[in-house]
Amino acid sequence: MRFVLLLLVSSALAQTPDPPETPPAKSLVVSNPQVPMREALEKQKASIARQQFSIHRQAQLAGASMIPEDPPEPVCSVIGDPVIAPLIDGAAQAHQLSPELIRAVIEKESGFKPCAVSRKGALGLMQLMPATAEQFGLRDVFDPKENIDAGTKYLKQLLDKYGGDLAKALGAYNAGPTTVDQAGGTPDIPETQEYVSAIMKKLDPTRTVPPSTPKPKPTEN
Repeated sequence: MRFVLLLLVSSALAQTPDPPETPPAKSLVVSNPQVPMREALEKQKASIARQQFSIHRQAQLAGASMIPEDPPEPVCSVIGDPVIAPLIDGAAQAHQLSPELIRAVIEKESGFKPCAVSRKGALGLMQLMPATAEQFGLRDVFDPKENIDAGTKYLKQLLDKYGGDLAKALGAYNAGPTTVDQAGGTPDIPETQEYVSAIMKKLDPTRTVPPSTPKPKPTEN
């Protein structure tokens, strides 16, 4: 009888499954709450845009005929106001310009896309040319903070150059100071005329007169 009981107990123990192994604890990655998720995403997209732009330019220099004339459209979405507003306010305060002006320029230049690249090679939110970005020592022209700060500083320089004449400063931002100096005002370039007019009207919707016109030369007697 005892033998039978021992046999039954042994059989039951043999059929009892082993307890499952405790899985190793997963490491938890805690994100830094000080860095907005949207800003991190935009920086990642800006990195992709830089690679696309670099590849395109290298192919152009190498004479690759299969590469289209325009750079590829970067994978980039509009940067949200919670991220961009503090950057605009900071640049405006640092360079003594109106936040509304900076915002209007960014909207016209890039539509708030931090990875924007134009056909002429202008880059980022405020569409800085590579020479301008180099002039202001930008490490990353697609970084929203760096781009806005440099673009605002450049705009401030133009306003100082033209004695506070906003139309001339905007014209120079779009077409270059040399073009504005030669024209004596907003140059007769449709793109520049529309650019200056759109921003001026954005700042003052009631404005109906042209923002700037060259002064006529005095007639000699």
